[in-house]
Amino acid sequence: MLTFLMIGAHPDDMDLNCGGTAIRLQKLGHRVIFLSMTNGNAGHMTMTPEKLRSTRMQEMKVAAQRFGGIRYETMDINDGYLTANIENRDRLIRYIRKEKPDVIITHRSCDYHPDHRACGQLVMDCSYLVGVPLICPDVPALRYHPVILLSEDEFTSPAPFRPDLAVACDAVIEQKIHAVMAHHSQFMEWLAYDGHWDDVLCARTPEEAEQAVHDRLQRTFAEAVQRFPKAFPEGACFGEVFQVDEYGGKMTEEIRRAMCGPDPEE
Repeated sequence: MLTFLMIGAHPDDMDLNCGGTAIRLQKLGHRVIFLSMTNGNAGHMTMTPEKLRSTRMQEMKVAAQRFGGIRYETMDINDGYLTANIENRDRLIRYIRKEKPDVIITHRSCDYHPDHRACGQLVMDCSYLVGVPLICPDVPALRYHPVILLSEDEFTSPAPFRPDLAVACDAVIEQKIHAVMAHHSQFMEWLAYDGHWDDVLCARTPEEAEQAVHDRLQRTFAEAVQRFPKAFPEGACFGEVFQVDEYGGKMTEEIRRAMCGPDPEE
């Protein structure tokens, strides 16, 4: 059994970027943890931060159940205020040492959102120090370095994303969409408002709005295969891609097989 720690800046980041991979790994018997660095309390147009924080904590619990009982935790830092400072670095070092992941998946540090950049930078800053005993000496240092994978984005500066691993998610795509839609305040409200999703905003019924969001997510989760068709098995329609980060440990065939092997049902 391997341990995969998926670290995002906000609740729903891991769901979007690696939710299909998480479902597959969990079905194969591996240990999967989602960690959101922030509580997501800024992503709304009408709720107060206090109400939104409470709402998003509840949505995380529902998503965790829909993902198959995954562990879903947060550092509870306010949304929009995540920084790659020493305090947050040390908190993350202690968390990584406690959970002992074989693989960490996170954002690249080149991204439009400052929280995404800070999250990726924090993981990079921890990559070596998790093995230094005199840093955070209250928690035993790791005697190995976890493999670090970076989730896909479309940014090209300072370098475009490189698809080193591709995970076909056709068999679990509906479960992933169902889990992502647990973040109701985001996909039915905030992102529809912020992104001017007229098909959602102008829907005549809640059911029609939900179908519009479902269809949008389905199209989104097909884009990795469309962008990197040669990375996926022939016939794949939905998937997730990851870049191996050179700051982490060495990628192994065991990890590659666990992530990219046959569907759990086969």
